[in-house]
Amino acid sequence: MKVKFDIECTPEEARQFFGLPDVAPMQEKLMAELQERLEENIRAVSAEELIKTWMPATMQGFGEMQKMFWQQMGMQGAKKAEDKDA
Repeated sequence: MKVKFDIECTPEEARQFFGLPDVAPMQEKLMAELQERLEENIRAVSAEELIKTWMPATMQGFGEMQKMFWQQMGMQGAKKAEDKDA
């Protein structure tokens, strides 16, 4: 035997029926604070500051990668020269 109930109610009505707390005011307060912090951080960070922060690290990493590439190419060239001499 199956029994099926269809109850139409809003989420607020369901919370009240089951005795759950109303968290809407807390969520609104937290979202307002989060929005304020995000806007503050966005104002503090400009594109120019991001470029200054990221570029030196990126260029240094690129330079190291280039050095490793040229070292490997130099070693390969030296091995080929040794093979030809032998």
